[in-house]
Amino acid sequence: MSRTRTTFIVLLTALVLAAAWFTPATTRARTEVQAGFERALTVFAAARALGAVVSVAQGTQVALQPAGVGVNMAPGQALQPLDQLIDQFANIMLAASVSFGIQRLLLEVGCHWTVSAALSVAVLTIALLHWRNKPERLRWLQPVLVVLLVARFAVPISALGSEALYRAFMAEEYRKELAVLNASPDKVSGLKGAEPAGNESVLQRWKSKLPDLKGSYEAILAAASEWPRTMVKLIALFTLQTIVLPLVFLWLVVHLGQLAVRAPRRTSEGR
Repeated sequence: MSRTRTTFIVLLTALVLAAAWFTPATTRARTEVQAGFERALTVFAAARALGAVVSVAQGTQVALQPAGVGVNMAPGQALQPLDQLIDQFANIMLAASVSFGIQRLLLEVGCHWTVSAALSVAVLTIALLHWRNKPERLRWLQPVLVVLLVARFAVPISALGSEALYRAFMAEEYRKELAVLNASPDKVSGLKGAEPAGNESVLQRWKSKLPDLKGSYEAILAAASEWPRTMVKLIALFTLQTIVLPLVFLWLVVHLGQLAVRAPRRTSEGR
């Protein structure tokens, strides 16, 4: 065995073994996944609060009795599309929370000591077989090593990498859009059904009701003009963190694992 190949195998083996048992990185990954989980739940709670306010406004009824004839109106039914939009957004945020929860479970499985021990045994076995120059025995063990590398490192690398990108490029956008979402219930909570006073004439009752309704619904529609933009931005942000970036880091870990497995053979062939 050449000195170059020996050095490469020793360094690669030491690097994988050290990473497999390096607990500070695992602890940090847990913290980052929990932070993403709490952010998704915060947005979900804000969406449900806004949906509750809009639902109340949507169900508001106004009772009028012109000429002694009772009339009930529910002008808030015009807000049904907004209520549906908020409900769909809340469901997406709930799915993002579930995704972070799944990442946390996979992280606990992958960081269990049995996975680290199995990875250590596989790495040492492959290193020994390369040392003895017996590549024919590696065919069945190399796929096992790739699977163990993915199980041990995919979720921690994804958590650390996606959180680093979030803090660098997405944190300010998240805080700004969340502030818009949290302020929205206060903008629409002024809609209330007006009760007619017994000593008012019919004309006075109509005059006291209609301006309030108009102002309330105009306030809701003015506030709602920001909601689609805010919700789309938040959906895009959490889609990156829960789907796109995990898939990218998964591909990266798989690719690096395959390269690490094949590199010693290439080094041997290039002697």
